[in-house]
Amino acid sequence: MNAVAHLRHLARLDTNGPELIGSVLELLHTLIGFDSSGYFYTGSDGDLGVHMEHADVLAAVPDHFDPRILRSEREVFHNVLQNASDITRHRLGPQTLTQMLAVPYGGLLRSDYYNVVMRPAGVGDWLSLALRTPESRGVGILFLFRPPGAAPFRPDEAAMLARLEPSLARVLQPCDLEEGDSEACGQGVLAVSSIGSLLWTSEQADVLLAKAFGWRWRQDHARDGPLPLPLQLLMQRLQWRAPDATRHSGVLWPQMEVRNAHGRFVLQAIPLNSAEGAGQAVAIHITQRVARSALLLADLRAKGLPQRQHELAYWLARGLPESQVAARMGISVNTVVYHRRQLYARMGVASRADLMAQLRIP
Repeated sequence: MNAVAHLRHLARLDTNGPELIGSVLELLHTLIGFDSSGYFYTGSDGDLGVHMEHADVLAAVPDHFDPRILRSEREVFHNVLQNASDITRHRLGPQTLTQMLAVPYGGLLRSDYYNVVMRPAGVGDWLSLALRTPESRGVGILFLFRPPGAAPFRPDEAAMLARLEPSLARVLQPCDLEEGDSEACGQGVLAVSSIGSLLWTSEQADVLLAKAFGWRWRQDHARDGPLPLPLQLLMQRLQWRAPDATRHSGVLWPQMEVRNAHGRFVLQAIPLNSAEGAGQAVAIHITQRVARSALLLADLRAKGLPQRQHELAYWLARGLPESQVAARMGISVNTVVYHRRQLYARMGVASRADLMAQLRIP
């Protein structure tokens, strides 16, 4: 499938948001050569959300937010990314690392920012693109990274990224997720003392907390330092017994949500007796829910379908009748029937139910 056409297809879907960053990056890798990538966006809590494609780059993110490194970043770059509000301050259009520098390149190499963040992460060059809605509201900033010594990004690669900007902004623009249009993909529990100290986490909770809070969640730090702010607020709401809490075993207990590129995380706090028998401990249940459309797209990517069949399979699996599929795809119903037959033959199925079963759609 043509990657540009596929990306434009993603922009026409009935869902969008940072959860689709995986599909976006897979397509961009076929169009522009880059080693890894980063995506910065406004999280559901209004804070700066960070998605890094590679673990080595993600590991450098906590150091980026160290006050000394933030100061160094301000000294060497025209634009910085330290808060969600910084997204709309970045220049429009693709920007290379050199274009963003406020100092000579040698000054960057001597800076704390380069030696503490960029060099350990293996980042020597980047191409960035600020994404905004037609109303100029900031959506996020995409960074494509290359390692030290690699060829710099070419003007034609920057031009390609610029042409894709409207589609990228549409795909990654956050939207409201219907409660019934997501699937639970993981659950875990952690225990916290009444004063907010981490006592214990299940293995699955560790995984989910890292996804929910990214660089802000480090278990070793959480045991000695403060919990991430959303967890602190949830503890406070438990003390206040917030009126919008949900009912659990006949009692109202508070819950809250965090949405990011990994999905929607529902956290609920329930008091319980501490293991020592003195005072109170709190169990915080965490559940990860992922949009069915994002799960479907991930499944379809693995099928390697031609563009029309890929788009048709998506709409059929989403439950649309053929007349609405035709309207969505801009083709006639007869053409939909033709492509449906081709799709069924390719996938070895005889009906829509068989198709959905093969795509693991509940």
